[in-house]
Amino acid sequence: MSYLYLVRHGQTLFNVLRCKQGWCDSPLTELGIAQARCAGAVLRERGVAFDHFYSSPAERACDTLEILLDELGCPAAPYERLKGLKEQNFGVFEGVTEDTNPPRGTQGFYAPFGGETEDATTSRVLACMADLMRRPGHERVLAATHGGVLWFTLRAAGKEDLACLEGPQPIPNAAILVCAWDGARLDPVELIDPAALAA
Repeated sequence: MSYLYLVRHGQTLFNVLRCKQGWCDSPLTELGIAQARCAGAVLRERGVAFDHFYSSPAERACDTLEILLDELGCPAAPYERLKGLKEQNFGVFEGVTEDTNPPRGTQGFYAPFGGETEDATTSRVLACMADLMRRPGHERVLAATHGGVLWFTLRAAGKEDLACLEGPQPIPNAAILVCAWDGARLDPVELIDPAALAA
């Protein structure tokens, strides 16, 4: 059995401003940097020896991965940016206030406005992750990505209950989703909130 560790990026400026950031981007805040360091410390304490590293091309994800690599003691480790790990595209709603969010559970809202449906995003990210896990020598893989990617991975496996559904943020910043890979599909087995462990 191989394992893929998906880490949501740390808090960003747009998170603070409550603005949608799918394919648009904003920098990590000081708290976001600290959250990424905390996630890296959790992974280091677990003693996982990663063999490959990946990131969404968004700078908030790349910056998070580089902090993780520093915490893991391998700051110069190479990594690949994969477009398949990008967040859902919100079309013309990119960068606008989250007050425009449709009710939770609404499907296909953004597609008429130049964005992606939830199903299209799910298909894209699952295909990307399956492709990378099928590569030779991929036994313990670390990838920095987005809250939506973690959520769609959980939803596709029927494991939504692993998320913090009662809270305002089901997938906290810098959360770590551990997924088992059996050669055909990903099975989420644990969602770790590093901040909760540090509290």
